[in-house]
Amino acid sequence: MTGAGAAIGIVDRPPISVEAHQSAILQAITPLAAVSVGLASAEGCVLAEDVTAAVSLPSFDNSGMDGYAIQAADTELSSERTAVTLPVTAEIAAGDTATYRLLPGTAIKIMTGARLPAGADAVVPVEWTNGGAEHVEIYRRVDPGNAVRRAGGDAVAGETLLRQGVRMRPMQIAVAASAGRAAIRVRPRPRAVVLSTGNELTEPGTPLVPGQIWDSNSYMLAAAAREAGALADRRSVVPDDPAGVLPALQDQLAHADLLVTTGGVSMGGEHDVVKAALQELGTVTFTKVAVQPGMPQGFGTLGEDQVPIFTLPGNPVSAYVSFQLFVRPAIAALQGADDLRLPTVRATLAAPVRSPEGRRSYLRGVLGDGIVTPLSGQGSHQIAALGKANALIMVPEQETRLPQGDTVEVLVLP
Repeated sequence: MTGAGAAIGIVDRPPISVEAHQSAILQAITPLAAVSVGLASAEGCVLAEDVTAAVSLPSFDNSGMDGYAIQAADTELSSERTAVTLPVTAEIAAGDTATYRLLPGTAIKIMTGARLPAGADAVVPVEWTNGGAEHVEIYRRVDPGNAVRRAGGDAVAGETLLRQGVRMRPMQIAVAASAGRAAIRVRPRPRAVVLSTGNELTEPGTPLVPGQIWDSNSYMLAAAAREAGALADRRSVVPDDPAGVLPALQDQLAHADLLVTTGGVSMGGEHDVVKAALQELGTVTFTKVAVQPGMPQGFGTLGEDQVPIFTLPGNPVSAYVSFQLFVRPAIAALQGADDLRLPTVRATLAAPVRSPEGRRSYLRGVLGDGIVTPLSGQGSHQIAALGKANALIMVPEQETRLPQGDTVEVLVLP
């Protein structure tokens, strides 16, 4: 795609499929360059290298419980009636780096995670003893290896612990830290900027006048972008004026990896200010997608850095569904991640549903225990029902109605 000054593309053709639009988007996305970050900054980033174990994990035999390091053979006769008594010769705390040796017929008190002394082959939990400090009474027989964490029991040196492409969540950060990595190479979280357009919009918290509504789209989409892995900011409402939209978009190019606008993209409306503005700034194709809600869609790139831009419909439900279908995969693709789409499950319809012919519908629903219940109020402007939904019910293009009891594919919302 070319930079500033290229012509806009307005496609007046039959609607394309959801998959065709997704494919066109993903083909235009180039993953962000990998950078090295400290573990404290890695959350939400996508790993750009494999992480291997520098040493075996754990790197030494250690105790799995608070108790006493012993030789298992010394507990052969232990029972509730005939306790075996052993002298306690030392105590080892977690983090103690001194060298200890256990002699047969003795015990060493030991804490969870402490290094097992040489000569010991088992740990008897403190609950199976009288907890003695100088002598300990042991009331149960233990086998060799009891409550012992062996070196390499979790991973051996050189073993791959994390694969390139995994998203760094708390569990993966813990693994990288356990491997001794202070920094890792990742693809960073994309910087997303969200703008709403429309003379009818005003900021929440301000008084409404007849003909105005509070802007919910920019708040919703910025939150959705953050949930999907981006670093997202919203900008103040942009009026329906191409002269205002153009500078607003240009101002964001230097510090955005992805732009999202809502409103101003209806197919042929006289107030399509986003289309008018983009004609001067970049290469964007506007098209119809065979989906409900969210038929009018626009996508392209802007400026010399070819920053991807999504122009989504202004109705809030249309904007939200469009984000989950088209923007979420792009955010993942910018990070080179493999979690491109929402998870899907099969569920049983609790009530019949309808859908327009030739369009794939995504209906708001409540999913639980393998049953999905459609919500009332499925209009693209009815945002109240969106707040109750935890799933989107997919109705295929060839279906106009599905009866109660049918099995359907359901997108699970975050």
